[in-house]
Amino acid sequence: MSGFEAALLGVIQGLTEFLPISSSAHLILARAALGWDAAELGLAFDVACHVGTLVAVLAFFRRDILAMVAAVPAALRGGQDDSARLVRSVVIGTVPIVIVGLFFGDDITSTLRTPGVAAVALALGAALMVVAERARSRPREETSLTGPEAFGLGLAQAAALVPGVSRSGAVLTVAMLFGVRRERAAWFSFLLGIPAIVAAAGRQSVELLSDGIPDGASGLFAVGIVSSAVVGYVTVKFFIQYLVGHSLDVFATYRLLLAGCIVFGLA
Repeated sequence: MSGFEAALLGVIQGLTEFLPISSSAHLILARAALGWDAAELGLAFDVACHVGTLVAVLAFFRRDILAMVAAVPAALRGGQDDSARLVRSVVIGTVPIVIVGLFFGDDITSTLRTPGVAAVALALGAALMVVAERARSRPREETSLTGPEAFGLGLAQAAALVPGVSRSGAVLTVAMLFGVRRERAAWFSFLLGIPAIVAAAGRQSVELLSDGIPDGASGLFAVGIVSSAVVGYVTVKFFIQYLVGHSLDVFATYRLLLAGCIVFGLA
């Protein structure tokens, strides 16, 4: 893998991690389409790119994160203010990804990281987006989510271990089905994703250190981290602004077109 390829994959990660179009599917497809050796650095490089997007989301939501940290004592006491309720929702929503990732993560990533699986997941996700956009629910805030609803959003996030599902897209779509306003649903999906990204990066980093970093890989990892961080930050900022006045239809259409291209390419 060259420095250019590492930068390009980082850009793809930064864009697709936060847009509802699946970062894992695009990384798989980019490697397949361009003939890059996925096994050369394996999932380790994907994790490096995820670290970059983690830096982006931590930087963008730094004030919200500090407010949530300050609200932890109130959340533990059962406080009902917005910050305390948000903390509990994020904690509850993180439980499914921890369980699924711990017990089934390796099996999912080893067996389902294929273009065919990504195509099916992209199409199904597009259909759900269309349904969510046309559902008639009374608008509500993300801080009004109940425990079972937060757990359901966590299940949606866990489903994103399957390539093509999209973590942010799955949480965003289900939150909209619960009645949360589109831009607030996206905002919550990004916050909910922080513990998951931290856990995934930490686990893979431990495995990487135990196996040793491939020769010459450190520089490529740095390129991937920087490019995904910069692009990720810009993407988060403009995506939330975009959702204030626009629907998800353009992303649903893109997912269907991409799924069709994959099927055509596999035929």
